[in-house]
Amino acid sequence: MIDYSGWLLDVYPDSEQGAVVWLLGDDGERRRFYQPFPVVFYAAGSHAELRSAWQYLKQQPLRVGLARTTRQDLFKGPLEVMQITVPGAADQPRLFRNLARQFPQLDYYDADIAFPLRFSAWYHTFPLARCHLQANEANRLQQLEVLDTPWDLDPEPAPIRVLAIEPDCDPAHGRPAYLTLHAGRAKSRLPLGNARAVLIGLNAVLQGYDPDLILTHWGDTWLLPWLLELSEKHHIAFNPNRDPKCEVLQRKEKSFFTYGQIVYRGRQVQLFGRWHVDACNAMMFGDYGLEGVLEQARVTGLPVQTIARNSPGSGITAMQMIMALQKGILVPYQKQQAESFKSAAELINADQGGLVYQPVTGLHRDVGAIDFFSMYPQIMEHFNLSPETVGAIEGEGVTIPALGIAVDQSKRGFVPETLAPLLKKRYMLKEWLLKLDARDCRYKVYKARVTALKWLLVVCFGYLGFKNARFGRIESHQAVTAYGREVLLRAKEAAEDMGFTVLHLYVDSLFVHKPGATRVEDYRPLLDEIIQRTGIPISLDGIYRWVAFLPSRLDERVPVANRYFGVFQDGSTKVRGIELRRGDTCPFIADTQETLLGVLSEALTVDELPLKLEAVAVTFRRAWRRLHTGEIPLEQLLVSQKVSRALAEYRTLSPAARAAAQLERIGKNTRPGQRVRFLYMLGDPGVWAWDLPAAPNRKALDIQRYEVLLIRAASAILQPLGIRETNIREWITASAGYSCAPWRIPASKALPLFFPPAVPSEPLP
Repeated sequence: MIDYSGWLLDVYPDSEQGAVVWLLGDDGERRRFYQPFPVVFYAAGSHAELRSAWQYLKQQPLRVGLARTTRQDLFKGPLEVMQITVPGAADQPRLFRNLARQFPQLDYYDADIAFPLRFSAWYHTFPLARCHLQANEANRLQQLEVLDTPWDLDPEPAPIRVLAIEPDCDPAHGRPAYLTLHAGRAKSRLPLGNARAVLIGLNAVLQGYDPDLILTHWGDTWLLPWLLELSEKHHIAFNPNRDPKCEVLQRKEKSFFTYGQIVYRGRQVQLFGRWHVDACNAMMFGDYGLEGVLEQARVTGLPVQTIARNSPGSGITAMQMIMALQKGILVPYQKQQAESFKSAAELINADQGGLVYQPVTGLHRDVGAIDFFSMYPQIMEHFNLSPETVGAIEGEGVTIPALGIAVDQSKRGFVPETLAPLLKKRYMLKEWLLKLDARDCRYKVYKARVTALKWLLVVCFGYLGFKNARFGRIESHQAVTAYGREVLLRAKEAAEDMGFTVLHLYVDSLFVHKPGATRVEDYRPLLDEIIQRTGIPISLDGIYRWVAFLPSRLDERVPVANRYFGVFQDGSTKVRGIELRRGDTCPFIADTQETLLGVLSEALTVDELPLKLEAVAVTFRRAWRRLHTGEIPLEQLLVSQKVSRALAEYRTLSPAARAAAQLERIGKNTRPGQRVRFLYMLGDPGVWAWDLPAAPNRKALDIQRYEVLLIRAASAILQPLGIRETNIREWITASAGYSCAPWRIPASKALPLFFPPAVPSEPLP
């Protein structure tokens, strides 16, 4: 036997050798190991149906092991099932599909679990785990020991070799002329004029540098499919896999509906033995980058290529599947728990969602922003809220506020047990992050990891009520929101009892004001009191020098819950719901609004804001002049909007749909959920799709449309100062000596005359 140690890079099934394991060795070598890995799944149903399925499986050319056994169902308890053992991991998916097609009436368990998750559950592995291996001279794996855990706060980094490839332009907009390659510190350009030279050049880089990760731009949707087509057309071998026995895995594009919106997932190209990540097709890559992707891969057990492209919800599902396999709990192929019957009154009472107060609109000084730390996951963990514990009859129960149903506290819930280490790790990393200077080289890494873990915790609550969640149940989802409303009300009562005015409540946060409360120490007694009354961790997000809560743009009498902006004491800003945060705002408008807000942020107090209006007016007039003189690059005027449905389904074409129709006429089809970039133009159809082959006529730009958008964006942040769109238009025609002195900040609206009276509060059960 030979001993090896290093980092686990990749795991996948092989039709001949079972499981293939790639190790990045401590000596710098990348080695391929293999071992047999039987896969087990289960079927349940009537004895007659199971007997027929048994006979069917016996007749199959693939020899499988069959047995009758009892396994644990999360909701039903012990369940008698037929155990089906498939000797080859690669053969199991096809056998299961055939069996399910032949016997659709059976219930199947552990049937469609991805192979890397099975391997992870068995060996407690995860991507980039530190491992010690023993193998024979033929590289057949005999023993595998994991030396760390996914919950280590500062794991030893793996020396991953990254090859970055980027074309000189967006392939959807133009034809790239060359590729820029970054292999470590080496940088080179590869012209695309000669197909033979391109393939030979890339083959040389792959063989010479031997990257562990190929990080591309448009690699899924253009580069790798194009290279594979060139290889076939010119009969020049090109296989970007490290494992030469495998073919490149390609998945088709698709659109799907989730959480009230249509989502588009582009074509995917995945490799074996090394990773491929397309930064333009990786979900959430813009939020936390490669470091965040690697962190999610560690804690979820999903391969790096998979978690990069999938939503954080798939990560939570993977964690639950691994936990179920390790605890011997059956993973149903399809969700089996339906919502229990409720009367109309019960349904209204249960489905109230999170608590939201209408904010006190206008400008406010010295406002403390208080946030519960991962409120809903904390509630699930603290109160043991899980699909199998909520509404349980057996065991010691605690009644959920406002719902009148009990939570079984006699056993640890499946979902809280899954979330506990995730919550702890994020909390510890966030504590480290707060102690680091923003200039520290580790700051960005920890920030990305904290953000990646945050998104996993954000979606875990929604998956409790998701219709397709394997371990979801709507009653547990409703229980979390019920506790959330109670927790926020207790926090509000605590604030008012201690002399604070509550300006706004929003699901898991409070905005409070108290004259003289301008230091962190002034809020510490309030935080301690809230924790004492609720049992949920809470922190001070920051103290605003000033914050503005904005009303509806259509009716100034109507507050909007999540539309505000403010400046913290350290000068940083926070904005929600205005153009700067919208994905369909063109860069020029967003940048101008950000610049105007930056001018206002220089005001240390509310009283200094009028002194900044002159500078704001000058900045706005400069932006307006650049728009009318044609100085703004067309790329800065691009509007990006989603196409929500197929073009034939539109009754009235939106601007995005009109742009998509232009592209369709030249053979570029747009799928529902895809974004279309366009310019606003004069005349019919009013838009110009950016990805058309011809260049747009700059003289035909609809400047007035952009002017309206610019004024609207400026008005959003100036409205709390009493400045309306008509006033901003006066700035446009004003002379150089024009003064903004006449404007004064309007008095804030009076606080509501009625607040629910504070009552003595009991600790939450």
